[in-house]
Amino acid sequence: MLNPFRSKPPTAEIDNPSLIVHSQHPYNAEPPTAQLRASFFTPVSGFYVRSHGDIPVIDAMEHRLRVTGRVATGLRLSMEELRERFPAKTVSATMQCAGNRRADMQRVRPVSGDPWAPGAIGTAEWRGVSLADVLRAAGAENSAGHVAFSCADECHVEGKTFHYGASIPIAKALGPEVLLAYEMNGEPLTPEHGAPLRLVVPGYAGVRSPKWLHTITVQDVPSDNPIQADDYKLFPPHVTKETADPAKGITINGLPLNSAICEPAPHATLQPGPVMMRGYATATDRAVARVDVSQDGGRTWSQAELEDHSGGPWSWTFWHATLDLPRGEHELAVRAWDDAGQTQPALPDDTWNYKGYLSAAWHRVSVLVE
Repeated sequence: MLNPFRSKPPTAEIDNPSLIVHSQHPYNAEPPTAQLRASFFTPVSGFYVRSHGDIPVIDAMEHRLRVTGRVATGLRLSMEELRERFPAKTVSATMQCAGNRRADMQRVRPVSGDPWAPGAIGTAEWRGVSLADVLRAAGAENSAGHVAFSCADECHVEGKTFHYGASIPIAKALGPEVLLAYEMNGEPLTPEHGAPLRLVVPGYAGVRSPKWLHTITVQDVPSDNPIQADDYKLFPPHVTKETADPAKGITINGLPLNSAICEPAPHATLQPGPVMMRGYATATDRAVARVDVSQDGGRTWSQAELEDHSGGPWSWTFWHATLDLPRGEHELAVRAWDDAGQTQPALPDDTWNYKGYLSAAWHRVSVLVE
């Protein structure tokens, strides 16, 4: 099939001073962690942006979504047809980059990729249509193993140039939570977040929620796109970039239990006495059952209070705790537990890998009280 975006489309210009920019081309940026606690649903202006290529600007009126592959009837849908033919659905879900908190692993020893702090995450109300509804309308064959996605953004990786692509198992694709989204927090998607159409796959790493979507292909095997076939693989610590065999890496779909301290900020200077800690925890398809906090690097712990919310099963959990801190230096730490009784590793050393993926050790913040 000819790619309708063979010619490079114009790119969006992003100017958001509230974000910490890791790179301009491609544009990758995250909010300061304190901003994440400003509201349960992350404002679009403060939502992290992960790009693998320049951000394309697509005419929504001209855009067409194709559904092909192992289907009874191929589809070619305009945005208007997508809205009119299929019922709208809203899902509250947290989106998280597989490289979130990579900076913690980088402090152990060098890793590749942008040095994300705990801000490569956000929660939004996504609105669109169910991917399952569209697949059923096309007569997708349930015996097919995977659903692949092709997008408009052009990637340049290690001398290769290609349009972004990824895939998910068909069992996940047929889940009621997976959306073809055209709105975010009640507004049309902005260019940096995938306008006019993106996939949202709750519970999976953000890499599986591709933006600027133009083609869906039902097929027997995972996508052969380099993003799917070669990248976003988890390797043991002895493997290097030179020795990595993508066929032997673990494909990153779901994400581990995680938590982070959003306030106070790292290296903050505080007054002695009660100090409020606030942060988030995520357990993807499980519930966060408990969050523990420490003021002495994990030697002793107390329990944080989980905050009530109506975000649903695919959203993060906010927590807070008050610690009485005397004068001196303190290493604050947090760890979460899920409803299966699982918790986080103590040190980033325990799960270090050369790409810095799935960094989910106890989050630690050093502060000075004087």
